[in-house]
Amino acid sequence: MLQVKNVSFGYSKTVVLKAIDFKVEAGENVAIIGESGSGKSTLLKLIYGEYDLEEGQVFWKDTEILGPKYNLVIGYDFMKYVTQEFDLMPYITVEENIGKHLSRFYPEEKQKRTKELIKVVELEAFANTKVKNLSGGQKQRVALARALAKQPEILLLDEPFSHIDNFKKQSLRRSVFKYLKDNNRACIVATHDKSDVLGFADQMVVLHDKKIIAKNTPQQLYNNPELPLIASFFGEYNIIETYGIVYAHQIKIVEKSDLKAVVKQSYFNGNSWLIEALYNSESIFIEHYSKIKSSTEINIEITTL
Repeated sequence: MLQVKNVSFGYSKTVVLKAIDFKVEAGENVAIIGESGSGKSTLLKLIYGEYDLEEGQVFWKDTEILGPKYNLVIGYDFMKYVTQEFDLMPYITVEENIGKHLSRFYPEEKQKRTKELIKVVELEAFANTKVKNLSGGQKQRVALARALAKQPEILLLDEPFSHIDNFKKQSLRRSVFKYLKDNNRACIVATHDKSDVLGFADQMVVLHDKKIIAKNTPQQLYNNPELPLIASFFGEYNIIETYGIVYAHQIKIVEKSDLKAVVKQSYFNGNSWLIEALYNSESIFIEHYSKIKSSTEINIEITTL
């Protein structure tokens, strides 16, 4: 189990994190979310031991994570950290980059594990390609496989799918997070992308103004977003008097209602349209199945979760 106990940290005189406290169980997937500059990456680096803690402690089981004042070499064998900078060996192949981190004394096991990891990150067709010839997204996948090679007990991922093409992201997420669950590996994911969280994270930690402002399951935070910042992570939302925070899909266009609005604009959103309308002199957003002409008066119904 990872324990982050009352951690505070800053650069020079600028406080970045204050009184951060949470736990991660073995095999658990925890997502760290927050706006740019909220301290997500800094928190991962503190957990990894890249910086010295000013206040608080970090433990993995009974081992205290210490920074460069105490460790000549940063990091621990039971923990791997995948950053947005891949630090790969460009002139050797994908297979060699991954296999480099596996024992040479058991060549059959090494080959089997390498192939397994290449499959996890969906790079079978590029196994013998030199890393320098890969795209940014493919390099990111090699970095993920390389981190998994030594079977760390906990994996720290900083925006792990940021360089990967949209058409590939979802299947890759499923593959990587399933692998971690199947092998009982803990994982902390710092991300701004809800698709990295929904369906995968066991817990969400929300950072804002240097502190943790919410900590719960994705389902609980989605169904009870106490702050607009939390609702904004999940999608389009409105703040409507007497109703509070209302997601766009909670507003329905109906035939008859005492609530009237006037359409301003319609935005195509794939399997639906996002309707911007004027209600009580304020713009609201409504999820609807079709486009509606501007200036059309509509009747709306507001439901709560």
